[in-house]
Amino acid sequence: MIGFMTGNIYLIGASGHARVVADVVTSMQLSVIAFVDKVDSDQMYMGIQVMHEKDFSGDGEVLIAIGSNQIRKQLSVQKKWNYFTAIHTSAIVSQYAQIDKGSVVMHGAIIQTMTNVGQHVIVNTGAQIDHDCKIGSYAHIAPGAVLCGQVTVGEGAFVGAGAVVIPGIEIGNWAQIGAGAVVINNVPDGATVVGNPARIIKSKIL
Repeated sequence: MIGFMTGNIYLIGASGHARVVADVVTSMQLSVIAFVDKVDSDQMYMGIQVMHEKDFSGDGEVLIAIGSNQIRKQLSVQKKWNYFTAIHTSAIVSQYAQIDKGSVVMHGAIIQTMTNVGQHVIVNTGAQIDHDCKIGSYAHIAPGAVLCGQVTVGEGAFVGAGAVVIPGIEIGNWAQIGAGAVVINNVPDGATVVGNPARIIKSKIL
């Protein structure tokens, strides 16, 4: 799940989300060289330098530490950096799960056996992903969300904080699941669902 790392780690972004990602990296006994963003380079967060993006050479390992699924995809397509996977030491990840490059697994998250997590995914604090799930690239599983077994989450989809998805459900590409929703039916591409049981309140043609 985690390839060779030189230890020269740069985080793209300097928001609150990026600072949580920095904490994930340091829990792995690795060091963040800098946050890279469109901000003044004389700033420091958590004792880590903030580097203006124009000064970043692209060397070393990189994580796109930006919460927006769309922006993570845009950057990863545009920039062929050396991406790596970060997993907080408090997370529980089955040895039989697969996590692709650029993804981040936050504090206390659980990923069970035979689950496949794509590229540049966020599995946020305390999220639970049970067996045989498939999480598409650029998706975000928010804090405290629960995916039961054999759930499929499409590319770029967002599963909100505390949402529960029952077994076998398919969530479409770039769909949005509201916080606390209970998803008992498949969710089409681009749809937004909320409530218990979750119902579609918005649809978007992709």
